[in-house]
Amino acid sequence: MSAPDVIPTLIETERLLIRAVDPQYAVQMHEAVAESIDELRPWMPWAQTLSTLQEQQARMTDAAEIYARGEELQMLLFRRGDNALVGSSGLPRLDWEVPRFEIGYWRRTRFGGQGYVTEAVRAIADFAFRELGALRVEIWASSDNHASQRVAERAGFRREAVLAQHRRDPSGTVADSVVFARTLADNAASC
Repeated sequence: MSAPDVIPTLIETERLLIRAVDPQYAVQMHEAVAESIDELRPWMPWAQTLSTLQEQQARMTDAAEIYARGEELQMLLFRRGDNALVGSSGLPRLDWEVPRFEIGYWRRTRFGGQGYVTEAVRAIADFAFRELGALRVEIWASSDNHASQRVAERAGFRREAVLAQHRRDPSGTVADSVVFARTLADNAASC
């Protein structure tokens, strides 16, 4: 199997508009990362230093082109009503052969504890099954990132494995990886 010719660029939930990455939102993304960088730094290799606005715009331009080719699907989470950028999510690792996808996510500091990321992860998983033909959707988290693991559990993913000494966190510390998954059968059972 391969990527569809056209991949939808909008997912709507009760409280969110989840859009394909677009460089027109570079200012909002830059502000969100600046606000949240201290929380992101332990988990996200790209958040070790704050990029300039120009660098952010260039990355988002590249990401939009990659999205259009179906190679990586970065998405932005906007709150309905005021269009505030809540964070980013998407499908950064795609295996069209299975098809199997991994969801990644982060949220802006001020929107913590409000369930936005869980809502987005559920919707993106459903999108992967419905629109992309996924048989399996995964979430990988550092064993030390308890907040990320809670999102996976609340979004209906089951914990499948702990891979010992599997990753280096951005600080260089060796950590375990925790793998969560939902399959097409799991998704059908929850509908």
